[in-house]
Amino acid sequence: MRPESKLPLAQRLAEGTLTLGEAFAFMSGLYFRGKLAYAMRFAPDHAYVITPTRGLLPPQTPLTSAIVREFAKVDVAADDHRYRRPLTRSLRELTDALTPDAQVVLLGSIATGKYVDVLKKSLGPRLHFPIDFVGRGDMSRGGLMLRSAAAGVELAYTAFGSDVVRHGARPAKLPKAAEAEARVMRTMGHSASK
Repeated sequence: MRPESKLPLAQRLAEGTLTLGEAFAFMSGLYFRGKLAYAMRFAPDHAYVITPTRGLLPPQTPLTSAIVREFAKVDVAADDHRYRRPLTRSLRELTDALTPDAQVVLLGSIATGKYVDVLKKSLGPRLHFPIDFVGRGDMSRGGLMLRSAAAGVELAYTAFGSDVVRHGARPAKLPKAAEAEARVMRTMGHSASK
């Protein structure tokens, strides 16, 4: 965010041409790159990013330095009204636009209340998650989504219900798939890091 930075990403932020998805992928690394690649592959017109202060925004939303600073001031916590109120407002708008049989798939953490509790309250039985997320950490979920996007194979989903398992034994490590990740990242206009 330094004005004198020569990094292309910093220059695009200064110009107002950097998108929310690109910025979060840079800051979050593999996990967000996986979420973004997966969402763009299977729901490009219906993908949203949960933000700290502005609710749900499309990943194509242009960012400014002021918005990044605004995000940095707020902790993503279910009990923080600066996060929860805009998200609840966005969820109300989303719910009003959904068809009765629509499913909303959470690609974020399924083990913490900061996402699940807020989303379940608004979306109820429409809220789903990839069943293969159970027991996986952030990086493993990111790798899983990159591989799924590269292969063009959507993951199986399950609804958040009282009987659904959200915490479980860690599954076996994913096999190396650097080429699949690189291929997906090239199609998104990014270079993959190994």
